[in-house]
Amino acid sequence: MMTVFTRIGIVTRPDTPDITPDLHNLVAFLHRRGAEIHIGRDCAEYLPSAALAPCSVHADHEDWGRLCNLIIVLGGDGTFLSAARQVAPYRVPVVGVNLGTLGFLAQVPRENMTAELARIMSGQYLTENCILLQAEVYRNNEAVYRNLALNDVVLSRGLAGKMIEFEVFINEQFVYTQRSDGLIVSTPTGSTAYALAAGGAILQAGLNAFTLVPVCPQSLTNRPIVISDTAEIDILVTKASDARVHYDGQSFTDIQSMDRIALRRYHHAVKVLNPVHYQYYRTLRQKLHWGEQLV
Repeated sequence: MMTVFTRIGIVTRPDTPDITPDLHNLVAFLHRRGAEIHIGRDCAEYLPSAALAPCSVHADHEDWGRLCNLIIVLGGDGTFLSAARQVAPYRVPVVGVNLGTLGFLAQVPRENMTAELARIMSGQYLTENCILLQAEVYRNNEAVYRNLALNDVVLSRGLAGKMIEFEVFINEQFVYTQRSDGLIVSTPTGSTAYALAAGGAILQAGLNAFTLVPVCPQSLTNRPIVISDTAEIDILVTKASDARVHYDGQSFTDIQSMDRIALRRYHHAVKVLNPVHYQYYRTLRQKLHWGEQLV
């Protein structure tokens, strides 16, 4: 059977429990299909020397967008988020094998891993293009930090627990001043994560939109809003005795008063590959424990 993808990168989360058998099976499967296999040093630690023989081992994943034409993520949604951000500039497709608990993003089940991957590698898959947020923090009109987020960018209060004050602008038009615990700016991918827990709407996958969700606003009239992904969002933090900006909940930068956070859609989307039987609403129903069909 024809193989569409021939240069495969494998990403895992360090210290994942009981990952060795799955990783060993995956490497053996890819080797049988004649794939060029790339793994990181953290991943190599789980494999014996004989199993490592067909693999190229790298110190980090920085070059995988150039080396690979498919990334397979062994882990949960957090591992998937991290890998997707790294390869986004190169537009390399990503497929996730769920070894975590929730599995919104990693849609290949652990127990059917090789069978599903065989179909995907032969060109039988569904594609979902997931937009990202590009965030820049400006201090005294100079960019001091840049990052990407597939789920969300979150302005939040820090350890002191004090409310923060900020002004929001969309396309240079003033929207509101807010005093709250923070603000979540979410993509459709992240709308089922922190934004949903804070009362935001679920944005259908593939929708070209962002949602702005206040976190415990002092004014109860501050409600979530949904805007086009072509919009340019600027947040001017007017009072931040202790505030941070978080990116997908995996990294952060400290914020000072009068810092400006500029949010734009990143110019590349992440190409996510799902099994051919994937259904978005079935995933929502299963993961969020909605009622099953009665008739």
